[in-house]
Amino acid sequence: MPEDAAAILLGVPAAPGVFALRGERAEDEPYIVRGADLRRRLRRLLAPPEEVDEAGKPVLSKRLNLREKVRWIEWTRAGSEFESGLVLYGAMREAFGAEAARKKLRLYPPYFLRVTMGHEHPRVYSTNRLSKRALEETFGPFPSRAAAERYCDAVLDLFKLRRCYEDLQPYPEHPGCAYGEMKMCLEPCKMACSAEEYAAEAGRVLEFFETRGESMLAGIAKERDAASEAMDFEGAAELHKQWEKVKAAAALADELVRPVAELRVLVLQESAPECSGNPDLQVREIGGTPEAAVFLLEHGRIVGPERLSTLGVRAVREQTAVGSSLFAQPLMLAAVPLGSELAGQGVSESGGAVALSPEDRAREVLERLAARADEAGEAEIAERCDTLSLLRRWYYRPEKQRAGEVFLPNADGGWPLRRVLNGAARVVLGAPGEMQAVDREGAKAVAKGLKTKVIHAGREGVERVVAVLPKRARSRKAVVPGDLAG
Repeated sequence: MPEDAAAILLGVPAAPGVFALRGERAEDEPYIVRGADLRRRLRRLLAPPEEVDEAGKPVLSKRLNLREKVRWIEWTRAGSEFESGLVLYGAMREAFGAEAARKKLRLYPPYFLRVTMGHEHPRVYSTNRLSKRALEETFGPFPSRAAAERYCDAVLDLFKLRRCYEDLQPYPEHPGCAYGEMKMCLEPCKMACSAEEYAAEAGRVLEFFETRGESMLAGIAKERDAASEAMDFEGAAELHKQWEKVKAAAALADELVRPVAELRVLVLQESAPECSGNPDLQVREIGGTPEAAVFLLEHGRIVGPERLSTLGVRAVREQTAVGSSLFAQPLMLAAVPLGSELAGQGVSESGGAVALSPEDRAREVLERLAARADEAGEAEIAERCDTLSLLRRWYYRPEKQRAGEVFLPNADGGWPLRRVLNGAARVVLGAPGEMQAVDREGAKAVAKGLKTKVIHAGREGVERVVAVLPKRARSRKAVVPGDLAG
């Protein structure tokens, strides 16, 4: 009943999430939206009207009020805005269909770069359309079309691949283009090169995209070092300029830009608390172990979340002012009180529980996510575009506005477990605070004023080192410990 709305909303948490308001009839479309505070947003929609007329009827207002139309409330609590977006997309897709959900959420396919290796005369161009047969030759996603074309032009300046859009029919009298006149194209339109030469050039461009420029940088660096050893410093300088140009072109693509078919991303976010009582109670308030929510993008869809316990892990700075590796380990362990409940446990051969190390817990979480992704299978092209659009919307925000951590696989396909654990600790516990500045000069001054005296303790030969204070400090009364009073 509308009169019971205030009491009902007490069971809704004042936390981020997604909710759906439904009417009495099943055929009515639900009102689905997400909010940073579910209870506050629902109160605004279900609150009594602010003004009524003489007959007691509500006065029309621009403010949306669904108090008399709602009969069912469904809500899902989320730990982060990223998770809310995924939940909202899934709910709208189930309620309205994929096309309507795409329009309501304004999901536009991101831009990619495609290398048409199947064409007789391959070329590179930007597009926001994916093809199932060309996923291996498509690279992205980029934040915008301008970013994709900027990267494309910078890379093509390093090679002699054609940039024209026409379906070539080569013949010797072809007029060509400006790039051919500037010797920036092999001019296949004029039959100035063989098919094998042009295919080899296209293969080098594809390899540049696949290796993010390393295929070209390694060769130039080798030639530069050889020129330096041969005392050809002018040639080495020219090669170094070329190396810097290639490096600048490769830097125009973000680390996320990969072959679409091989794109795998790990996203860490704050997890929604699990508690069965007061909906406003947080995990730390009930003595639970802080956990991070882990999402995996694989096979074109995002699966998760899986909870990753941060028990025994604390966030550290990767670099400190001290500069010592002792204070810059990639993983720092925190002390765990005896008797605390472990977040991850295994089973030994005897059947007893065995506490898992942080790396083992992270490995198990990633294995569960990979199994869920394999079970779901390859996503359709439309769903893959929606997933990449959601990822791009979150990833390409300014770093200060992007909550959470993101990780990409290593060169061998594995995940950086220690970095993932350190990132989970930062997500849950927050970034480590600034270290207190060390007054080195003051410490040296104090050390200068101290003199040491060695006292031999009889036959046992035990030596005691006693600090002798300066004259000014000696005049003050000092409390001498009992074992040194004699």
